[in-house]
Amino acid sequence: MKILIVDDEETARYGMRRTLDVKGRVFEAATLAAARRICAEEKPDLVLLDLNLGGENGFDLLTEIQAQDSAPKVIIITAHGSEKVAVDAMKRGAFDYLAKPFDIDELRLIVRNAAQQIELQKENQDLKVELAAASGSGDVLGTSQAIRRVFGMIEKIAETDVTVLLLGESGVGKELVARELHRRSPRAGQAFVTVNCAAIPENLMESELFGHERGAFTGAVQRRTGKFEQAQRGTLFLDEIGDMAVETQAKILRALEERSIERVGGNDAIAVDVRIISATNRDLRQMVKDGQFREDLYYRLEVVQIDIPPLRERREDIPLLEGHFRKLFATRHKREVPEMTPAALARLMQFPFPGNVRQLRNLIERLVVLNSTGKIEEKDLPEEIRFYFPEQGADTSEAKIGSFLSMDFKTAREAFEIRYLLTKLREHNNNISRTAQAIGVHRQSLQQKMKELGLREQLTE
Repeated sequence: MKILIVDDEETARYGMRRTLDVKGRVFEAATLAAARRICAEEKPDLVLLDLNLGGENGFDLLTEIQAQDSAPKVIIITAHGSEKVAVDAMKRGAFDYLAKPFDIDELRLIVRNAAQQIELQKENQDLKVELAAASGSGDVLGTSQAIRRVFGMIEKIAETDVTVLLLGESGVGKELVARELHRRSPRAGQAFVTVNCAAIPENLMESELFGHERGAFTGAVQRRTGKFEQAQRGTLFLDEIGDMAVETQAKILRALEERSIERVGGNDAIAVDVRIISATNRDLRQMVKDGQFREDLYYRLEVVQIDIPPLRERREDIPLLEGHFRKLFATRHKREVPEMTPAALARLMQFPFPGNVRQLRNLIERLVVLNSTGKIEEKDLPEEIRFYFPEQGADTSEAKIGSFLSMDFKTAREAFEIRYLLTKLREHNNNISRTAQAIGVHRQSLQQKMKELGLREQLTE
């Protein structure tokens, strides 16, 4: 991610740069001219913009940024007492604001929230273009029967205000389904606000959701609106809801039932009109039984439940997805689109992808970046995919025999040797000496064979 800090005070820029804890490149600008140049050349994903730049007005840059087709997120930095100006900036499209002097943890939280939204929006946009064209049904993620059932549920409930619980493993696209529900709803013209319940410290969660009044706690130097207010008349997506503390769960339930909130440190009830979509990869039913999740909140969130299938249950979508990703990353990294050979695609089709679509996406990007031949072949794939066998039964199973018969003799022998050695090494806690003794070979012979097969030598002696 690329971040641009625009502030005419060198010490302020230095302090913000040192405080940021997200991965990426950070650029600095002291003037609007320098900021415009960096925006044009580097196209930052996030801009931290001070509105008071000596004799220049940061509003000018904000207006220019919002006019761009792919505008970066903008966090406004303003002097204490100018909160009304910052709120006006948010109405013009800014993501959030901070008043100087600000709390370090608050800056990090806001930047982290912005970074998460930027990443999710990129993934969403990446998946849209070609997949939508392939299916002819809008913002979709595939054409298999498994994912079509998800689309059917979206069609039935998108135009309602019903509360939705999305279940599925990490990387299956829960965020994309939530966005599609919002896009097709009457609330589509309003905000879609995301809260990652697993990423926010427990002591900041209540303030993040409901906002706080000035002086509510140490570091609360200004009033702040929470995610519920930011999502007014729109959709609030509570991601990783299973990681939310029980104490916060009670307050969420109250907000849902009373349709109102109170800021931390405040006494006034604030009416909120939001649609709640939540998601988790955890077993909430079991958590309810274990006393880790409130039963009343569970039933309040689970008015409609959508189970999003893992990629291994819709393998027929893999050719569509990998083809899209090859074109996407070839364009992004200014490369020719490499061809995926049938043998390599067959290997992808049999692999279970525990990281789901996200894992496939990252794999294809790596293959495209490293490719120099114009073809992605079976040998280019990672060992875990090249030598993966789906069956776990006896050696004489038809599935295992079929897997080996699809290879030439050299590849089949190599595949067996790798599978055998990895199994034996695991049995002996990756200790080379004990493994060699167990399988009846010299330690040096085992090391030589591991070197020939390209096995990683991160093993104990």
